Amino acid sequence: MEAKLIKTEADYNLALARLEELFDAKPGSKNFDEAELLMTLVEIYEEQHYKIEAPDPIEAIKFRMEQMGMKRVDLAQYLGSRGRVSEILNRQRSLTLAMIKKLHKEFGIPAESLLT
Repeated sequence: MEAKLIKTEADYNLALARLEELFDAKPGSKNFDEAELLMTLVEIYEEQHYKIEAPDPIEAIKFRMEQMGMKRVDLAQYLGSRGRVSEILNRQRSLTLAMIKKLHKEFGIPAESLLT
C-alpha cells in the first residue's frame, strides 16, 4: 500500500485493513516500518474525526465510585460531610481545588477530568 494522508473514511478503512495484514511484522522489516507509518496516520485521522472529550467531572467521579464499589457516604472523608458529597454529586456545589487534588491522589481520576 502506498502511504498517503488519510482524508476520507474509505482511506481510513483501507489503512485499518492494511494494518491488520501487517500485524505480525517483525521490527526492523519494511512491513514493520509501513505499519508504524500507518499507525501514525490513523492516529492523526482519529484525533481529527473521532476525538473523545474528557468526561464530565461528576460522571468521572461516579464512574470511579462504581469501579471501586463505593457508595456516596464513602466520599465524605475526601470531600467533607455527607451533605457536601450530596451537593457535589447533585451539581449544587462545585469541586474545590483541594477536593480535585484529593480525588486525583486517592482515586487516580485524571485532574483534567475533574476541572470544569
